[in-house]
Order: sequence, then C-alpha cells, then structure tokens
Amino acid sequence: MNKAALLLTIAAALFATSAAAHEEIAPGAKVTVVFDQELPNVPGKSMRTVLVEYEPGAGSPSHRHPQSAFIYARVLEGAIRSKVNDEPEKTYKAGESWTEKPGDHHQVSHNASDTEPAKLLAIFVVDTADKKIVIPDK
Repeated sequence: MNKAALLLTIAAALFATSAAAHEEIAPGAKVTVVFDQELPNVPGKSMRTVLVEYEPGAGSPSHRHPQSAFIYARVLEGAIRSKVNDEPEKTYKAGESWTEKPGDHHQVSHNASDTEPAKLLAIFVVDTADKKIVIPDK
C-alpha cells in the first residue's frame, strides 16, 4: 500500500471514530469526545476531553456531570455565558476558562452571540466507569 493510500485509510478511520462520538445535546449544541484515556497512575480514573460547539444563539439545557468529575473548561472561539451553582452568570471570551467541581450544577451554558458560533474545550478527570458526561436536569 502506498503512503497516500495508507494516509487516506487512517484519515477515514479517524473520521469514522470521531463521527460516532458526536452527540447533539440540544438544537444547535453538539458535544464531541475528542480524547478518552484511562490514567495509568490513577487506577479507576480517566481523562476525557470534549469539544462543545454552539451555533449562534444555541446552548445546553441545565445539567450536571458525574459526581466523580472535575472539569476544566476553556473557550476556544466566540463567547460563552455560564452559570455554575449559585455563582452569578458570567460571560467567558475566547482564551478564558473556569473549573467545575464534582457535584456542581451547570445551570447556564449558552453561546453569548446570536450571530457567531462559539466553541469550548472541556477536560474531565472522571471515574472510568462514568460514561455519560452530561446529565440534563429532569
């Protein structure tokens, strides 16, 4: 197999894997797992990284994450309105970040713009057994 064919095969496999990892959590709000690895020095824990993409005006419903999850979130593009627990709502712009502790309630996560898309990267340290990372309020 020549190099071009090999690269095309690898790219197709990566695309198929990433396409299966997409989840639309609300209209215009997409979550994609981009990294999932057990931590070799912390048995039972994994690091999961997700890309959250919001179309203009879109957002996630009020939610929680697994009780085991510690989260670092960083806005990559646009601006995100966020409210965790009883803290005041805050708008984070590209390059800004926040953390969420186990058990926190993420009440607002919304694109701050009605005309531009927004993206954030969220890195979870979570129990490996916790596969569902976004748990909408009932």
